[in-house]
Amino acid sequence: MDSGLLVLLSVALGLAVGTVFVFVLFAASRRGDHAATIIDPSVPDGVDQVIDAIDSAGVVLDASNNVVKASPAALAFGLVWNQGLVHPELVAMVDSVRRTGVPASKELSLARGPFGEATIHLSVRVARLGTRYLLLLADDRTEAHRLEEVRRDFIANISHELKTPIGAISLLAEALEPASDDPEQVRRFAKRLETEAVRLGRITREIIELSRLQAADVLTDAELVDVDHVVTSAIDQNHVQVDAKRMVIVGGGDRGAEVYGDEGLLILALHNLIANAVQYSPEGTRIGVGVRVHEGIVEIAVTDQGVGIPEEDLGRVFERFFRVDQARSRNTGGTGLGLSIVKHIVENHGGDIRVWSQIAHGSTFTIRLPEASHAAATPLGEQQ
Repeated sequence: MDSGLLVLLSVALGLAVGTVFVFVLFAASRRGDHAATIIDPSVPDGVDQVIDAIDSAGVVLDASNNVVKASPAALAFGLVWNQGLVHPELVAMVDSVRRTGVPASKELSLARGPFGEATIHLSVRVARLGTRYLLLLADDRTEAHRLEEVRRDFIANISHELKTPIGAISLLAEALEPASDDPEQVRRFAKRLETEAVRLGRITREIIELSRLQAADVLTDAELVDVDHVVTSAIDQNHVQVDAKRMVIVGGGDRGAEVYGDEGLLILALHNLIANAVQYSPEGTRIGVGVRVHEGIVEIAVTDQGVGIPEEDLGRVFERFFRVDQARSRNTGGTGLGLSIVKHIVENHGGDIRVWSQIAHGSTFTIRLPEASHAAATPLGEQQ
C-alpha cells in the first residue's frame, strides 16, 4: 500500500472517531439537559416562576428541609442560609405542617439574618406543595408593627403628660378649702393652679395641632407666603419671653423670598423654633433668625447660644414627647411636642429641617422650603 493511500485512510479513521466522540458528547449533553429540566411530578408546574415573581418571601423545601427554591425577598430578609432555614421558629412550623398536613399561619418576630441584631416582623404561612414539598410564604409586617408601637407609645405618652397637670390641679383644688382662712396660701395655690391649667391647655392644643398636621389634606388651599412676614410675626410672638430674659433677637439675610403654603402654619413652626431657643438659652444671650435663598431653596435658620444638644440625641429631638433635659423641660412648661410639630409642618410644605448643635456652644435649626418661583412647576411635596 503506497504512502498516499495510508494518509487517506488515517484521515478517514480520524474523522470517524471524532464524529463518534462528538456524537457521544452531544448525546450526553442532551441527556443532562433533559435531566435538568425534569420537574418532579409532585411539584406543580410554574412554581419557579411564581416564587421569582411574588413580593412575599417564598421558600420551597424538600422532605429533608433543604431549600430547593427561595425568592429574592426570602434572601433579603435573611430567612435562608446555606440551603436551609435560618430560624428555629420557621423550622418548627414546617415540621408541624409536614407531620399533620394542616396548613399553619403565625405572626413571628425574627432576627434579620444569622448575624445581625435587627428584628423583622413577619406574617408566615406554611402549606404542602404537592406530595413531597412544602411552601413557606412570609409577608413583611415590620413597618405596620413599628407604626403600632408608635401609636401605643403616643397614647401612653399622652396619658402620662396629661396625668401630671391634671393630678396637680386636683391636689391644689383640694388644698384650697383648708387654706381658705389664709389669703397668702390661697394666692399661692391659685398661682400654681393657673400655671398647671396653662400647661394642660398647651399640651391639649399641641396634641390637636399635631393630629391636624397629620391629615392628608392639610395644605389643600396653599397660597403664596411672604417669608419676611413669617419671620417678623414669629419674632413678635416671642417678644414677651425674650424681654423677660433680657435677650436680643437679630433678624437678617435675604429679603423678598416667597414660598407656597399655609402662612399660619409656617409662623407656628418658626415661632416654636424661636421659643425653643429662648427656653434653652441663658439670660442676656442673642438669638439669630436668618433667611437665605439659594438654588431654589429658602432656608430659615434659628441660631442660639444655649446649652446645646448631645450628639447622641440629635436624631431624636423631633420625636413626639422627647426631651433632652426632662427636668428642665418640666420646669419651663415644655411639652416635648414643639419640634415634632415643626417637622410635620415643614414636611407638609415639601421641605425638611436640619439641626446642628454643640454642647455649651448653642444650636442651629434650619428650615428648608422650595422657593415659590421654583415650586410652581412641581407639585407641593415633591421638592428635594
